[in-house]
Amino acid sequence: MQKVFLGSEAVAAKTATPGELRYRYLRLFPNVYIAGGDPPTLADRTVGAWLWSGRRGVIAGRAAAALHGARWVDDNAAVELNHNCRRPPPGIICRDERITSGEVVRFGSMAVTSVARAAFDLGRFLPAGKAVAHLDALANATRVTADEVLSLTETYRGARGVKKCRAAVALMDGGAQSPKESWLRLALIQRGFPRPTTQIPVLNSRGRPFAYLDMGWEDVKIAVEYDGDQHRKDRSQYVWDEQRLRLVRAREWLHVKVISEDTLDDITERVAAAWRFRERATAVVGGAW
Repeated sequence: MQKVFLGSEAVAAKTATPGELRYRYLRLFPNVYIAGGDPPTLADRTVGAWLWSGRRGVIAGRAAAALHGARWVDDNAAVELNHNCRRPPPGIICRDERITSGEVVRFGSMAVTSVARAAFDLGRFLPAGKAVAHLDALANATRVTADEVLSLTETYRGARGVKKCRAAVALMDGGAQSPKESWLRLALIQRGFPRPTTQIPVLNSRGRPFAYLDMGWEDVKIAVEYDGDQHRKDRSQYVWDEQRLRLVRAREWLHVKVISEDTLDDITERVAAAWRFRERATAVVGGAW
Protein backbone atom coordinates (compact mmCIF):
# COMPACT_ATOMS: atom_id res chain seq x y z
CA MET A 1 0.00 0.00 0.00
CA GLN A 2 1.24 3.51 -0.84
CA LYS A 3 1.72 6.01 1.97
CA VAL A 4 -1.17 8.12 0.60
CA PHE A 5 -4.00 6.11 -0.91
CA LEU A 6 -7.67 5.99 -1.81
CA GLY A 7 -9.70 4.21 0.83
CA SER A 8 -12.05 2.67 -1.70
CA GLU A 9 -9.14 1.14 -3.60
CA ALA A 10 -7.59 -0.24 -0.40
CA VAL A 11 -10.89 -1.83 0.61
CA ALA A 12 -11.38 -3.29 -2.88
CA ALA A 13 -7.85 -4.71 -2.80
CA LYS A 14 -8.46 -6.04 0.74
CA THR A 15 -5.39 -4.25 2.08
CA ALA A 16 -7.57 -2.38 4.59
CA THR A 17 -11.08 -2.72 6.00
CA PRO A 18 -13.52 0.18 6.47
CA GLY A 19 -12.91 -0.10 10.20
CA GLU A 20 -9.15 0.11 9.77
CA LEU A 21 -9.55 3.21 7.62
CA ARG A 22 -11.41 4.90 10.46
CA TYR A 23 -9.09 3.91 13.29
CA ARG A 24 -5.65 3.16 11.85
CA TYR A 25 -5.22 5.83 9.19
CA LEU A 26 -5.51 9.60 8.97
CA ARG A 27 -8.12 10.93 6.56
CA LEU A 28 -6.63 13.73 4.44
CA PHE A 29 -9.56 14.37 2.10
CA PRO A 30 -12.75 12.48 1.26
CA ASN A 31 -11.73 8.87 0.50
CA VAL A 32 -8.02 9.80 0.82
CA TYR A 33 -5.94 8.41 3.68
CA ILE A 34 -2.35 8.41 4.83
CA ALA A 35 -0.37 5.74 6.63
CA GLY A 36 2.16 6.44 9.35
CA GLY A 37 2.12 8.55 12.47
CA ASP A 38 3.99 11.64 11.29
CA PRO A 39 2.08 14.83 10.43
CA PRO A 40 1.36 14.96 6.69
CA THR A 41 3.67 17.14 4.63
CA LEU A 42 2.73 19.36 1.71
CA ALA A 43 4.04 16.62 -0.58
CA ASP A 44 1.69 14.10 1.10
CA ARG A 45 -1.28 16.41 0.77
CA THR A 46 -0.38 17.16 -2.84
CA VAL A 47 -0.53 13.48 -3.71
CA GLY A 48 -3.75 13.22 -1.72
CA ALA A 49 -5.36 16.12 -3.57
CA TRP A 50 -4.42 14.61 -6.91
CA LEU A 51 -5.91 11.25 -5.89
CA TRP A 52 -9.04 12.99 -4.62
CA SER A 53 -9.47 14.57 -8.08
CA GLY A 54 -9.69 11.12 -9.59
CA ARG A 55 -6.11 11.53 -10.82
CA ARG A 56 -7.37 14.15 -13.26
CA GLY A 57 -6.33 17.41 -11.58
CA VAL A 58 -3.19 19.34 -12.54
CA ILE A 59 -1.12 20.39 -9.52
CA ALA A 60 -0.70 24.18 -9.62
CA GLY A 61 0.38 27.20 -7.59
CA ARG A 62 2.43 26.75 -4.42
CA ALA A 63 2.27 22.96 -4.47
CA ALA A 64 3.61 22.95 -8.03
CA ALA A 65 6.35 25.42 -7.08
CA ALA A 66 7.39 23.14 -4.21
CA LEU A 67 7.58 20.15 -6.56
CA HIS A 68 9.83 22.21 -8.83
CA GLY A 69 12.19 22.79 -5.89
CA ALA A 70 11.05 26.13 -4.48
CA ARG A 71 11.76 26.46 -0.77
CA TRP A 72 9.80 28.13 2.01
CA VAL A 73 6.40 26.86 0.94
CA ASP A 74 4.26 26.38 4.04
CA ASP A 75 3.43 22.72 4.69
CA ASN A 76 -0.09 23.87 5.57
CA ALA A 77 -0.66 25.74 2.32
CA ALA A 78 -3.78 24.72 0.43
CA VAL A 79 -3.10 22.47 -2.55
CA GLU A 80 -4.15 24.23 -5.76
CA LEU A 81 -5.49 22.18 -8.65
CA ASN A 82 -6.48 23.05 -12.17
CA HIS A 83 -9.61 20.94 -11.96
CA ASN A 84 -13.33 21.31 -12.53
CA CYS A 85 -14.92 21.22 -9.07
CA ARG A 86 -16.95 24.02 -7.55
CA ARG A 87 -16.96 22.71 -3.98
CA PRO A 88 -13.59 21.13 -3.12
CA PRO A 89 -12.96 19.99 0.45
CA PRO A 90 -11.01 22.16 2.92
CA GLY A 91 -7.30 22.21 2.04
CA ILE A 92 -7.85 22.07 -1.73
CA ILE A 93 -8.44 25.01 -4.10
CA CYS A 94 -9.80 24.21 -7.55
CA ARG A 95 -9.72 26.48 -10.58
CA ASP A 96 -10.99 25.27 -13.93
CA GLU A 97 -8.83 27.30 -16.31
CA ARG A 98 -7.50 27.03 -19.82
CA ILE A 99 -4.10 25.37 -19.91
CA THR A 100 -2.12 23.93 -22.81
CA SER A 101 -0.20 20.66 -22.94
CA GLY A 102 3.04 22.67 -23.13
CA GLU A 103 2.27 24.08 -19.68
CA VAL A 104 2.01 20.66 -18.04
CA VAL A 105 4.83 18.32 -16.99
CA ARG A 106 4.83 14.96 -15.24
CA PHE A 107 6.07 14.11 -11.77
CA GLY A 108 5.67 10.37 -11.79
CA SER A 109 2.00 9.85 -12.60
CA MET A 110 0.92 13.32 -11.51
CA ALA A 111 0.31 16.20 -13.92
CA VAL A 112 1.95 19.40 -12.67
CA THR A 113 2.04 22.89 -14.16
CA SER A 114 5.35 23.86 -15.75
CA VAL A 115 7.67 26.24 -13.92
CA ALA A 116 6.53 29.22 -15.96
CA ARG A 117 2.85 28.36 -15.54
CA ALA A 118 3.34 27.86 -11.78
CA ALA A 119 4.93 31.33 -11.62
CA PHE A 120 2.06 32.78 -13.68
CA ASP A 121 -0.46 31.39 -11.19
CA LEU A 122 1.54 32.49 -8.14
CA GLY A 123 1.63 36.03 -9.46
CA ARG A 124 -2.11 36.09 -10.13
CA PHE A 125 -3.60 34.49 -7.06
CA LEU A 126 -1.40 35.38 -4.06
CA PRO A 127 -1.37 38.75 -2.28
CA ALA A 128 1.31 41.02 -3.76
CA GLY A 129 4.04 40.60 -1.13
CA LYS A 130 3.57 36.84 -0.84
CA ALA A 131 3.46 36.51 -4.61
CA VAL A 132 6.86 38.19 -4.98
CA ALA A 133 8.38 36.09 -2.19
CA HIS A 134 7.15 32.86 -3.79
CA LEU A 135 8.28 34.01 -7.24
CA ASP A 136 11.71 34.80 -5.79
CA ALA A 137 11.92 31.30 -4.31
CA LEU A 138 10.84 29.67 -7.57
CA ALA A 139 13.29 31.74 -9.61
CA ASN A 140 16.05 30.90 -7.13
CA ALA A 141 15.35 27.18 -7.52
CA THR A 142 14.71 27.03 -11.26
CA ARG A 143 16.11 30.21 -12.86
CA VAL A 144 12.76 30.89 -14.51
CA THR A 145 12.91 34.33 -16.11
CA ALA A 146 10.50 37.22 -16.14
CA ASP A 147 10.19 36.94 -19.92
CA GLU A 148 9.02 33.32 -19.66
CA VAL A 149 6.25 34.31 -17.27
CA LEU A 150 5.32 37.50 -19.09
CA SER A 151 4.83 35.55 -22.30
CA LEU A 152 1.96 33.76 -20.54
CA THR A 153 0.43 37.09 -19.52
CA GLU A 154 0.26 37.85 -23.24
CA THR A 155 -1.22 34.44 -24.07
CA TYR A 156 -3.90 34.84 -21.38
CA ARG A 157 -4.50 38.59 -21.54
CA GLY A 158 -8.08 38.34 -20.34
CA ALA A 159 -7.41 35.93 -17.48
CA ARG A 160 -8.07 36.86 -13.88
CA GLY A 161 -5.16 38.55 -12.12
CA VAL A 162 -2.94 39.15 -15.15
CA LYS A 163 -2.25 42.76 -14.17
CA LYS A 164 -1.27 41.64 -10.67
CA CYS A 165 1.01 39.00 -12.15
CA ARG A 166 2.84 41.51 -14.33
CA ALA A 167 3.43 43.77 -11.33
CA ALA A 168 4.73 40.89 -9.19
CA VAL A 169 6.98 39.52 -11.93
CA ALA A 170 8.48 42.99 -12.42
CA LEU A 171 9.74 42.73 -8.82
CA MET A 172 10.85 39.08 -8.96
CA ASP A 173 14.49 38.43 -8.07
CA GLY A 174 15.98 34.95 -7.86
CA GLY A 175 18.86 36.27 -5.75
CA ALA A 176 16.71 36.35 -2.63
CA GLN A 177 17.81 33.67 -0.18
CA SER A 178 14.81 33.81 2.15
CA PRO A 179 11.30 35.28 2.45
CA LYS A 180 12.71 37.87 4.85
CA GLU A 181 15.16 39.03 2.19
CA SER A 182 12.29 39.34 -0.28
CA TRP A 183 10.33 41.37 2.27
CA LEU A 184 13.31 43.62 2.97
CA ARG A 185 13.98 44.29 -0.71
CA LEU A 186 10.33 45.20 -1.34
CA ALA A 187 10.23 47.39 1.74
CA LEU A 188 13.25 49.38 0.55
CA ILE A 189 11.67 49.89 -2.87
CA GLN A 190 8.36 50.95 -1.32
CA ARG A 191 10.20 53.44 0.88
CA GLY A 192 11.59 55.15 -2.21
CA PHE A 193 15.10 53.74 -2.52
CA PRO A 194 16.39 52.62 -5.93
CA ARG A 195 15.82 48.95 -6.59
CA PRO A 196 18.73 47.11 -4.92
CA THR A 197 20.82 44.48 -6.66
CA THR A 198 21.01 41.06 -4.97
CA GLN A 199 23.93 38.71 -4.35
CA ILE A 200 26.62 41.35 -4.93
CA PRO A 201 30.13 39.78 -5.03
CA VAL A 202 32.85 41.30 -2.87
CA LEU A 203 36.34 40.50 -4.10
CA ASN A 204 39.48 39.67 -2.15
CA SER A 205 42.99 40.92 -2.98
CA ARG A 206 43.30 38.25 -5.69
CA GLY A 207 40.11 39.37 -7.41
CA ARG A 208 38.03 36.42 -6.23
CA PRO A 209 34.70 36.75 -4.42
CA PHE A 210 34.86 35.93 -0.72
CA ALA A 211 31.34 37.12 0.06
CA TYR A 212 28.02 37.77 -1.65
CA LEU A 213 26.00 40.59 -0.11
CA ASP A 214 22.24 40.04 0.24
CA MET A 215 21.38 43.27 -1.52
CA GLY A 216 22.56 46.81 -2.00
CA TRP A 217 23.84 49.41 -4.42
CA GLU A 218 27.25 48.58 -5.80
CA ASP A 219 27.84 52.02 -7.36
CA VAL A 220 27.75 53.70 -3.94
CA LYS A 221 28.94 50.68 -1.92
CA ILE A 222 25.95 50.45 0.39
CA ALA A 223 24.88 46.96 1.47
CA VAL A 224 21.78 45.87 3.39
CA GLU A 225 21.61 42.36 4.82
CA TYR A 226 19.03 40.50 6.86
CA ASP A 227 20.69 38.76 9.79
CA GLY A 228 19.00 35.45 10.59
CA ASP A 229 19.44 33.47 13.78
CA GLN A 230 22.03 31.01 12.43
CA HIS A 231 24.80 32.59 14.48
CA ARG A 232 22.82 31.99 17.66
CA LYS A 233 22.85 28.26 16.99
CA ASP A 234 26.25 27.87 15.34
CA ARG A 235 29.37 29.44 16.89
CA SER A 236 31.51 28.84 13.81
CA GLN A 237 28.90 30.58 11.66
CA TYR A 238 28.87 33.52 14.07
CA VAL A 239 32.68 33.83 13.94
CA TRP A 240 32.71 33.75 10.13
CA ASP A 241 29.89 36.30 9.92
CA GLU A 242 31.88 38.73 12.08
CA GLN A 243 35.10 38.19 10.15
CA ARG A 244 33.26 38.56 6.86
CA LEU A 245 31.66 41.82 8.00
CA ARG A 246 35.06 43.27 8.93
CA LEU A 247 36.46 42.36 5.52
CA VAL A 248 33.45 43.90 3.75
CA ARG A 249 33.77 47.16 5.71
CA ALA A 250 37.51 47.20 5.09
CA ARG A 251 36.67 47.47 1.38
CA GLU A 252 34.77 50.71 2.11
CA TRP A 253 31.27 49.25 2.04
CA LEU A 254 28.68 50.85 4.30
CA HIS A 255 26.91 47.86 5.78
CA VAL A 256 23.40 47.99 7.29
CA LYS A 257 22.52 44.85 9.25
CA VAL A 258 18.81 44.22 9.77
CA ILE A 259 17.43 41.95 12.50
CA SER A 260 13.90 40.74 13.09
CA GLU A 261 13.37 43.20 15.96
CA ASP A 262 14.04 46.25 13.75
CA THR A 263 11.08 48.37 12.73
CA LEU A 264 10.66 49.46 9.14
CA ASP A 265 11.08 53.08 10.17
CA ASP A 266 14.39 52.26 11.85
CA ILE A 267 15.61 50.33 8.80
CA THR A 268 14.59 53.19 6.51
CA GLU A 269 16.44 55.77 8.60
CA ARG A 270 19.64 53.72 8.78
CA VAL A 271 19.67 53.11 5.04
CA ALA A 272 18.85 56.76 4.37
CA ALA A 273 21.72 57.78 6.67
CA ALA A 274 24.10 55.63 4.61
CA TRP A 275 22.89 57.35 1.43
CA ARG A 276 23.31 60.82 3.02
CA PHE A 277 26.85 59.91 4.05
CA ARG A 278 27.68 58.88 0.49
CA GLU A 279 26.10 62.03 -0.93
CA ARG A 280 28.16 64.25 1.39
CA ALA A 281 31.33 62.35 0.50
CA THR A 282 30.59 62.73 -3.20
CA ALA A 283 29.99 66.46 -2.79
CA VAL A 284 33.33 66.86 -0.96
CA VAL A 285 35.37 65.10 -3.62
CA GLY A 286 33.35 66.68 -6.42
CA GLY A 287 32.56 63.55 -8.38
CA ALA A 288 30.99 60.10 -8.40
CA TRP A 289 31.75 57.71 -5.59
